[in-house]
Amino acid sequence: MLHPINWQLVLPYYAAALAFGYLLGSIPFGLVLTRLAGTEDIRTIGSRNIGATNVLRTGRKGLAAATLLLDMLKGTAAVMIAYRFYGQDLAILAGLGAFLGHLFPVWLRFKGGKGVATYLGVLIGFAWPAALGFAGIWLMVAALTRYSSLAALIASLATPAILWWLDFRQEAELFVLLTALVIFMHRANIARLRHGTEGRIGQK
Repeated sequence: MLHPINWQLVLPYYAAALAFGYLLGSIPFGLVLTRLAGTEDIRTIGSRNIGATNVLRTGRKGLAAATLLLDMLKGTAAVMIAYRFYGQDLAILAGLGAFLGHLFPVWLRFKGGKGVATYLGVLIGFAWPAALGFAGIWLMVAALTRYSSLAALIASLATPAILWWLDFRQEAELFVLLTALVIFMHRANIARLRHGTEGRIGQK
């Protein structure tokens, strides 16, 4: 017999998981690292984004790599910590929170990155084989086109199907939402791709 959910009991845990993920995800590592290194404000160059691709436009490959790694790890940490202590449902909320935190960080007046690295980090936390699939698709498209945005869009579109095929059904549903948000955040990139004015990888 199924027991009804006691929402008064579980809602504080759900809210805490979402808030934990959000606060972790909202740490703007790209901005923090470039400021510590004394480079120009990355919000004034290139795409004006705080992510690794725009950090690369400063010419500091090490900073870009560190930004990519840390933006990934905050998504992975949110999922794995919540999963370790509270299980799958709260891990999904923590992963969603981390992704939303990166997109809309409270510290930067809710103007954050486009979420690809954190998307991948959350994916690693749930299903590393699916993350390998994402990375493989991204690398192939990026190598062929040198468009980071196009590679991210195609890889993210494939991710829910990969998760479903691997039998991660609940996670696949989460990543349908995350993919929709990735597409929304890349709407300007999509317009530039259509007009042939999108910047390529390594281009300042």
